[in-house]
Amino acid sequence: MSEGTPRRVRVTSPRTGAARAQRIPAAREIDAQTPLGEVYMSSLLRSQLRPALLALAVLGLVVGGIPLLFWLFPELSAVQVLAVPLPWFLLAFAVYPVLFGIGWLYVRAAERNERDFTDVLDRS
Repeated sequence: MSEGTPRRVRVTSPRTGAARAQRIPAAREIDAQTPLGEVYMSSLLRSQLRPALLALAVLGLVVGGIPLLFWLFPELSAVQVLAVPLPWFLLAFAVYPVLFGIGWLYVRAAERNERDFTDVLDRS
């Protein structure tokens, strides 16, 4: 450092620590059921509702579509798969992997929403 340049001085306020100490964590806001905690919880519930409604809609289309398919195309009722009529085969075997897939995708979406929610709580 040359002799002509002044030394740098860091200036801080003694009140900065006090301002941080008064902040209430978001988890405590939720536990205390404050209006802010209610906003946090309603956002979580809203984000969980979207995948639930989507899963329900897909389930309704798949399971409700099977009888509609055989009503629109009655000749499919005569088709045999492994010596079992196609309607029975679809209801007894084919629908369960679809149900499992819908459930698996829903659980992944719900866990991702919960992970995002806890990240928001940890940041606040």
